[in-house]
Amino acid sequence: MSSSQRELPDGRVELVDAQRIERSPLYNPDLAPVPVARRNWTTYNYAALWISMAHCIPTYMLASGLMAQGMSWSQALVTILLGNAIVLVPILLNSHPGTRYGIPFPVFARAAYGTAGSNLPALMRALVACGWFGIQAWIGGEALQTFFAALLPAWPRLLGPGFGGHTTTEWLSFLLFWGLNIWIIYRGMDLLRKVENWAAPYVLVVTLALLVWAVQAAHGLGPLLSQPTKFKTVAEFMPVFWPSLTAMIGYWATLSLNMPDFTRFGRSQREQVVGQAVALPTTMFAFAAMGVLITSASAILYGEPIWDPVKLVAKFQNPLVVGIAMFSVVVATLAVNIAANVVSPANDFANALPRWISFRTGGLITGLIGIAMQPWRLLADPKGYIFAWLVGYSGGLGSIAGVLITDYWIVRRRQLDLADLYLGDGRYGGWNAPAVIATAAGCALAWGGLVFPPLRPLYDYAWFVGFFSASAVYLVLPRRAASAAPVPKPAP
Repeated sequence: MSSSQRELPDGRVELVDAQRIERSPLYNPDLAPVPVARRNWTTYNYAALWISMAHCIPTYMLASGLMAQGMSWSQALVTILLGNAIVLVPILLNSHPGTRYGIPFPVFARAAYGTAGSNLPALMRALVACGWFGIQAWIGGEALQTFFAALLPAWPRLLGPGFGGHTTTEWLSFLLFWGLNIWIIYRGMDLLRKVENWAAPYVLVVTLALLVWAVQAAHGLGPLLSQPTKFKTVAEFMPVFWPSLTAMIGYWATLSLNMPDFTRFGRSQREQVVGQAVALPTTMFAFAAMGVLITSASAILYGEPIWDPVKLVAKFQNPLVVGIAMFSVVVATLAVNIAANVVSPANDFANALPRWISFRTGGLITGLIGIAMQPWRLLADPKGYIFAWLVGYSGGLGSIAGVLITDYWIVRRRQLDLADLYLGDGRYGGWNAPAVIATAAGCALAWGGLVFPPLRPLYDYAWFVGFFSASAVYLVLPRRAASAAPVPKPAP
């Protein structure tokens, strides 16, 4: 370690003198290392974070897209579980530097990509998050629309027919939910932690209640559980399984990069690892399974399977029940949207212009781009949502993960110079060409099949192709001596 930082017995590192970096244009308080005294997230906080992020409508509906491609319910759930078990590995590997050094994702990326080059992975990650923010904001708006309609039956047509295939009140509900997200971001990370802590158990209890109701009302679990797979052989199944598995990895490929944004507040490596490892795969599997069971029962009750819980609850006659259910959807969607889709891009945009863009301003930019990406179109086609949106961006994010993990764990062996991460003339330089070249190579191989037919089979494995090819290229390329030099030990 350099003399400007010290390592505690538990392996966490903090700056000794921050004055050296506070005048740097690469520094602002939102990107600064979190002092050890303020790292207070526990095992429960991380478990609650993942439970609340997984308890959202896209997770609830995840199995539907796989079953629409011919999978049985059991094949769909196993694919979801396997995908989340795989993506947990890069999540935990990239979580380590957050807890060790107290730094957010874009600052961590400066070690591999350079202080200026870090904007490449940060902005790639940010744009994906903006798309997800828009998707979740639209879903939350639908929940508000149903909630208002339960209170005021004339609400849907109250303000006229609207435009773009949606009524004026639908657009208004969307903007109200959008504004609620921005308001919480402006209140800061501590409020987010409190929201996640109580949202996680609340949403779980409400969903279990909906499951019990559906099974009792339908007097059974319904026809979906007896729906056979359409695949007669393994050879028929695999061409659907691999892109589906890649899509499941792509679902959380975003968080596999930016978990340092949360683990920078961790009390210890053990607590963040246990909280994440226990909560992520189990919650994703359980919540997707609830979606299958409730939807299967809805086929008996209403003559057709209703995968969207907002549309299912809208069929209830009791305004109080509808109100409670829609409040739950709003809470669930709000919790996942802010944690998964605002925290990272807010930091990413701040990293681009630290002196001009704060965490709050970055959150506002995220929200505006989320609207511009027209989420109502992304959600219109389940096949396009899974096999175009999720698979497509996973190749790019997999390439970035390959570079970050290889650089931190193999090249630098977990040793970073905290102060130099905030200095343009420090050891990490402005741009690290090998990282950029490796990322470009990974993206080219993962996405090349879209324009070059002989490479088309690689696209179905986009995340894997991007991750391993970028990692291999980064390892073989020569690096600048100053950047790769060992971090000096502190002066006695």
